[in-house]
Amino acid sequence: MTDAPSTATVGKHPCPECGGDLQWNAAAQSLRCPYCGTIVPWTPAQAADPGAGVVELDLAAALADPAVDRGWGSDRREVQCQSCHAISVFVDGKVAKRCEFCGSPAIIPHESQQDAITPQSLLPFRISDGQVRDLIRTWYGSHFFAPNKLKTAALTDTLSGIYLPYWTFDSHVHATWTAEAGHYYYETEHYTDSKGQRRTRQVRHTRWVPAAGELEHFFDDELVPGTTGVHADLLRVVEPFPTTSDLKPYAHEFVRGWTVERYQVDLRRAAETNMAQMQDQVRALCAAQVPGDTQRNLVVDASYRGRTFKHILVPLWLVSYTYGSRRFQVIANGYTGKVAGEWPVSWVKVFFAGVVALLLAAIVVYVVLQSQ
Repeated sequence: MTDAPSTATVGKHPCPECGGDLQWNAAAQSLRCPYCGTIVPWTPAQAADPGAGVVELDLAAALADPAVDRGWGSDRREVQCQSCHAISVFVDGKVAKRCEFCGSPAIIPHESQQDAITPQSLLPFRISDGQVRDLIRTWYGSHFFAPNKLKTAALTDTLSGIYLPYWTFDSHVHATWTAEAGHYYYETEHYTDSKGQRRTRQVRHTRWVPAAGELEHFFDDELVPGTTGVHADLLRVVEPFPTTSDLKPYAHEFVRGWTVERYQVDLRRAAETNMAQMQDQVRALCAAQVPGDTQRNLVVDASYRGRTFKHILVPLWLVSYTYGSRRFQVIANGYTGKVAGEWPVSWVKVFFAGVVALLLAAIVVYVVLQSQ
């Protein structure tokens, strides 16, 4: 079996008015012609066929032979940025002049890997470009120490809609734990203070007793980003993406006209990241079960079973801009609208804010001295 992208013909959706190729429109939540604006209702496969739902794939089998391919479409092309190394996938003729992630014009064709796992499902854009421009302007305006020019322009002329690669993982876990549970108790202690006075105080002690327990837990759609183009600390802010209930089976109608990033965090590395995250969470869950006021020597023995995964695409709005000599990113969750970003600091504003603070402090000191 092979994971090469499908070369089957992509079904076109011509506009009934002008014949242009219809694309997914977030504001209308339907197909829209980018040329004449005609909106045409469209029913995804999941709604048309309830049996065509999103499925979980066996992780162990995929790691042994990652033969998972649902196809991108006939006109799929890949390019790689020579600056940030992000790989972008373009479906049905879209052309990139510069990297969507860092703005570099140094992009070259990239040969698709034959073992690449293609996405089986996605979360469509729900926040429109108009909505996200307003959200980003508001976000900029909330940062007092940002340069005024940045706030006024909001730099949304560089706004791009991108589908990011993500992995989701499910797993059942059974864990047993042992620990020493600490219970606080207090004893009255007599002492002599610095003035020779006899006094008493309550002194806390800890009584340690052995404890043990077990737990059952189910991890559902734990997210691991497959992207390298978007800064990880920003992604953590705009997560989560509601992948458990709102995912749609992959359809080229959703991605036509949008940029799609190809994953560079592969399934094996993502699975290892997920395992580390689950182990941390299981340890925290076990620690929460230890009775008493404190604990020590917690030992957890966990077994994981039924691990499954999905390779999905999630929607993101991205502003990538240069200010001075530095490159910044501002992102917005394309489904929830949550915004996170990086921004330059106006040192002129910081200086004058410091001067004002010193003046206010001097006035307070003067008033206090005058009142004495």
